[in-house]
Amino acid sequence: MTSSKPFAPACERNQGPILAVLREYFPDRRRVLELGSGTGQHAVHFAPAFPDALWQTSDVEENLSGIRMWLDEAALPNLPPPLTLDVTGKWPDARFDAIFSANSLHIMPWPAVEQFFSGVGRVLEPGGILAVYGPFNYHGAYTSDSNRDFDGWLKQRSALSGIRDFEAVDRLAQNIDCRLVKDHTMPANNRLLVWRRQS
Repeated sequence: MTSSKPFAPACERNQGPILAVLREYFPDRRRVLELGSGTGQHAVHFAPAFPDALWQTSDVEENLSGIRMWLDEAALPNLPPPLTLDVTGKWPDARFDAIFSANSLHIMPWPAVEQFFSGVGRVLEPGGILAVYGPFNYHGAYTSDSNRDFDGWLKQRSALSGIRDFEAVDRLAQNIDCRLVKDHTMPANNRLLVWRRQS
């Protein structure tokens, strides 16, 4: 690993447990869009597990150079160059049968979370899978003291960010005709929410 390549320790820790869940839902997927690919670490770890799927990374422009470093080093045939994608802006014209995002909803303002789901509604095919990883509150309550502390840290960075309520997020998913398949318990008080879009 070169010193200039971005590295997120959290990705290194959570990629194994996330992949174990994605293996249940992604084996028959052919076009996966990863929203908010961050460093690119998840993509190079997950793409080899689904060799028949094109794994399309995406993020805001300033993160793309770091993602390209990981993709170039991995040189995997199913990892095309990353897309510039801000959920509040233009979305690709392409369609996907799976969408994955990790640790994204709590760093966006709530209107951007709404636009995240609106955009998913435009590009996710009927029968498609939406998988979102991160911390969530339930009935307005934190699931752990560490999540409460993390939420405080997020709000210090930006008053508009913060851990989202599962119920509010699930309503946005339902609005685009996605129904919850399973809410997976993950390490470090995180969840992996999996929805399927209705036909």
